[in-house]
Amino acid sequence: MGLAHSAEASIFAACRDKSWQNTEMNRKKILISVFTAMLTAGLAQAQRVKGSDTLLPLTQELAEEYLEEHPEGEVIVTGGGSGVGIAALMENTTDIAMASRRIKFGEKMKFAEAGLEAREVIVAYDALAVVVNPSNPVTQLTREQLEDIFRGKITNWKEVGGEDRKIVVYSRETSSGTYEFFKESVLDNKNYMSSILSMPATGAIIQSVKQTKGAIGYIGLAYLNRYVKPLAVSYDGGEHYAVPSVETAADGSYPIVRPLYYYYDATKEQTVSSFISYALSPEGQKSVLEQGFVPVRMEGDGGEAAER
Repeated sequence: MGLAHSAEASIFAACRDKSWQNTEMNRKKILISVFTAMLTAGLAQAQRVKGSDTLLPLTQELAEEYLEEHPEGEVIVTGGGSGVGIAALMENTTDIAMASRRIKFGEKMKFAEAGLEAREVIVAYDALAVVVNPSNPVTQLTREQLEDIFRGKITNWKEVGGEDRKIVVYSRETSSGTYEFFKESVLDNKNYMSSILSMPATGAIIQSVKQTKGAIGYIGLAYLNRYVKPLAVSYDGGEHYAVPSVETAADGSYPIVRPLYYYYDATKEQTVSSFISYALSPEGQKSVLEQGFVPVRMEGDGGEAAER
């Protein structure tokens, strides 16, 4: 409110000038100017959060809870993908970038060239679920089978014990951190098949898998619903399989698990610290669990949130 008070003081000082007195029109101009100054001051305090669609529903929930405790504040949360959020942070069009992957070396270099210092905070962990249409009889796949499916080497469900049906492969688009992580963890950093169907958001993958009997895709654990079926996955050649859940992600039995990040510029730490502190608080981490993610601090681990 400092800006508004300053503007208000200047305006009322002007009122003392005789040329401004005793006109209804000028009084209206004064009131409009005061309102505009107060509105500008309020918008200047808004915290902008942008990026990962995986983190979007969690961050929206955290923002609502945070504002209940800080009604004077404002938090604006939008998605678009991890790459979009990190680019927005470099361009100073967001204060916090949500990312479902680690910041890349090239991005770090761009930050440095712009005179910025990216700070990293892990706010939660997420299991990535491989999903198929509920009518698909296949219930489990190894990492190697998944790699061959997403690289186009296995093209029919009968090759992995299913029906004689063409496999339709869905993926997130390249700006997505989920796309990057799946490539790294499941495909062993090999390229996706060239004919893969890229979707702009997690909701589009769910809708496509729901409508296509031969479909397969991947989504964050928090997005699982009755319209898609998660597969059990093995990373040891088929000796042990695990279905994605908060419990299997936390105990390490489910292998496709990743950290979820908030990034911010070091010069904006004072602006963002209150909201990030809430996200890492016991209340915030309770919401992490309720939203289907794995908290940074599990009960009894005594750990602290990772920040670099």
